Amino acid sequence: MPLEIINPEQLGAPKGYSNGILTPAGARQLFVSGQVAWDRDQKVVGDSFAEQFDRALGNVIAVVEKAGGAPDHIARLTIYVLDRKEYLEGIKAVGDAYRRRMGKHFPAMTLVEVRGLLEAGAKLELEATAAIP
Repeated sequence: MPLEIINPEQLGAPKGYSNGILTPAGARQLFVSGQVAWDRDQKVVGDSFAEQFDRALGNVIAVVEKAGGAPDHIARLTIYVLDRKEYLEGIKAVGDAYRRRMGKHFPAMTLVEVRGLLEAGAKLELEATAAIP
């Protein structure tokens, strides 16, 4: 039961995300709470933005897999960043980390610059919704 990508032509071709994702009937929805780049001891790891992104995305995927899903079941991903400029400066390394974990699956995504995050040392936080058959 794959997710259906919805990209209206009048919006142009999205790069690195989808404008909409339609979940199949009967799929269970999984709401993944905000994940930062922490390890099993809940200590933030990774010095660079890309390292933290890779770890946080891995944590999101771990929750999805624990529920019986896979990365391509992620329908929505929200990225909260402390510094938009830092994100843009590391975009190539972030893209590399993304493709290693997600391949060519691009859910509906939003990036939001925020004033602060709860976890000290975190540069970003990821929140997701998955549709698991």
